[in-house]
Amino acid sequence: MGLLALFRRRPHERAGFELYGAAVAAARDPWFFGGLGVPDSLDGRFDLVGLHVALVIHRLRNDPDPRGAALAQAVFDAMFADMDMNLREMGVGDMVVGKRMKRMWEAFHGRAHAYEAAIDAGDATALAEALRRNVWRAEATGGDPPAGARALAAQAMRAAAALAAQPFASLLRGTAQFPAPERPADAA
Repeated sequence: MGLLALFRRRPHERAGFELYGAAVAAARDPWFFGGLGVPDSLDGRFDLVGLHVALVIHRLRNDPDPRGAALAQAVFDAMFADMDMNLREMGVGDMVVGKRMKRMWEAFHGRAHAYEAAIDAGDATALAEALRRNVWRAEATGGDPPAGARALAAQAMRAAAALAAQPFASLLRGTAQFPAPERPADAA
């Protein structure tokens, strides 16, 4: 391996960062924080970004094109490169960044599996329960999930369906379209 190989981009790196950027932009919609009451905190923002990235990765991993898995990995890599950079910019020391990154990876991994299982089953209630636990850090108390969790689950299901309908060629170019949240005024 020559020295130039160290500076060569990995396959799908640019598209992975573009898709990650689209997920972050979708997760920043003010409706999530105002209308749904998602905590506007580091944890709340991480959870929304994680949800949207999980939706993109789920779409890519389920594509029959063999490049889907590699592109999904590129999105994951982009997310955690960004998280690492953000932690360092916030002043987290080098000795602590690795431990924090490991906890963030584990949190994302567990959440993504719960979200994917609910989406694959078409179970909006199970998705709302997972969102209640993860986004609002609330334990199930029996009965239906709260309205905010149900609305976020419905939005995530719409986003998953919208991503599934997008051609792989667009995703391969780094283009993903997330549907705008259905606000109560929109539904009328």
